[in-house]
Amino acid sequence: MQYDVLRAFAARDGAELVRLNVYVSYDPDRARTDPIYERNANRFYSVLRDFGYKVIIKEVKWYEDESGKRYGKANADLDLAVDMLMQSENLERVLLATGDGDFTRVVAAVQHRGCRVEVLALDNASSAIRREADMFISGYLIPGLIPIEDRESQGREEEAPWGKVGSAVRGTCYFHKPGYGFMRYLKQISPNLWLTDTQNSSSPYAAAYFRDSSLPADIDPQELPSYNHIFEFDLAESNVRPGTFEAVDIRQISWVPS
Repeated sequence: MQYDVLRAFAARDGAELVRLNVYVSYDPDRARTDPIYERNANRFYSVLRDFGYKVIIKEVKWYEDESGKRYGKANADLDLAVDMLMQSENLERVLLATGDGDFTRVVAAVQHRGCRVEVLALDNASSAIRREADMFISGYLIPGLIPIEDRESQGREEEAPWGKVGSAVRGTCYFHKPGYGFMRYLKQISPNLWLTDTQNSSSPYAAAYFRDSSLPADIDPQELPSYNHIFEFDLAESNVRPGTFEAVDIRQISWVPS
């Protein structure tokens, strides 16, 4: 995940970023015997601080279960919940980057204080927290947040900039009829995320036509349209509608259960 892009998304409408908390784990036992781990961890924390984040480090603590098996825990849930409640007094909006359903109640508590709560997650996002949030968005859909897999390593052409012909983007199917449909994707980070009508000139979204034959073999077209399936696809010039895009080589990268 690109934390500079995450910061830009949080401030997408010119918001003043009052707090930027990131909760990380650190294993001091491993660091004593693994200098590469120690160096990489500290380098990562330094990059986060350069981006303006307050790095809250939770040390891994080791335990043994009844069978003698050793396991580590670095639970930051309580810290995050307390910080979110206390700091929300001075905030108008909170962006919570987690899909953990354990935070559903704290989301509701912060909302009762008059604070808008947006949730961003990747895979395995709890349906409870998605329903509770004022807005839920998959991190896969934000341009640049989760880098597209290197195309050259797949023997494909060099990547074009997101949203241009030849580029790979991520989106969802919002319209489908037998044989074809349309994918919608975010062109750029923008404050108008509620403007989903791609024909509106102020909308940050764009649409790409696709044929069912371009869908992955394990996707049943009868399941579409669906916001639960998140697809990655290449943009090509459409032969059906000149001046528009066609989604080709479609891959499913995430599925969010209802």
